[in-house]
Amino acid sequence: MLPRLAAVLVALLAVVAPSPAGASSGDWSWPLDRHDVGERFDPPDDRYGAGHRGIDLAGVVGDQVRAVAPGRVTFAGQVGGVPVVTIDHGGERSTYQPVAAVVQVGDAIDARQVIGTLLGEHSHCAGACLHLGRRAGEDYLDPLELLREARFVLVSPDGDPPAPPAGAAGELDRPVGGPVTSPFGLRVHPVTGERKLHDGTDFGVPCGTPVHAAAAGTVTAAGDAGAYGRRVTIRHGPGRETSYAHLSVIDVPVGAGVSAGDVIGRSGTTGLSTGCHLHLMLLQDGTPVDPMSQL
Repeated sequence: MLPRLAAVLVALLAVVAPSPAGASSGDWSWPLDRHDVGERFDPPDDRYGAGHRGIDLAGVVGDQVRAVAPGRVTFAGQVGGVPVVTIDHGGERSTYQPVAAVVQVGDAIDARQVIGTLLGEHSHCAGACLHLGRRAGEDYLDPLELLREARFVLVSPDGDPPAPPAGAAGELDRPVGGPVTSPFGLRVHPVTGERKLHDGTDFGVPCGTPVHAAAAGTVTAAGDAGAYGRRVTIRHGPGRETSYAHLSVIDVPVGAGVSAGDVIGRSGTTGLSTGCHLHLMLLQDGTPVDPMSQL
């Protein structure tokens, strides 16, 4: 009996024993909002040999760079003239370059916390890119093994199914409630009387109504924009932007990272406007398209 019990205990310990140093305790989150992978991991044959010791993620100069997992900053400086940040996650380390760090050695870091901004100088890509590395001891590992995105969600068979995640499949969240008072398309401008393209969708809401980001992204403009009044523009990926016009108040600065649903300002009637409302624009490669097609 005792030998059998001992064997069972040994088997249980083998199942629940912690992973060895260097093993991952979970998936990593993406350090940039866009997930375009350029050159992939190609480890060298030996410690000093040629190879690609990480992956390159396409970005834009000024993009916010976020920690892939919780940890502590162990390096924030230059290596061979290239600005680098290293975070120890306990057994494994992530490295980010070229990055203008906003963190210091010793800082405790949460997953998705901003650790700096992407630089254009010192990039070995044709354009701006983030080189993300993963190391366990002296070994280089492939970051893409941990950079996963959930494709399926397990739900209870009882009750109503859950709502789909915000912004799924490229869709946008509605930034405010209220009725559509002027749709996208040709119209006679209510102030100038000119027949021209209405390059967005107007929502009739009272002045001071909170305006929410329609999707995650980075604020690229925030201020007065002529006939559009006070306006916030958010980049959501390559060639894809939304803008929110005629605001009374702007609550986010240029360069800020926002999540879908974050309050970015308050509706108003600034600029060339006949009353309180929100003018929502969707730009694809610089061309206005109908926002309602993705709301």
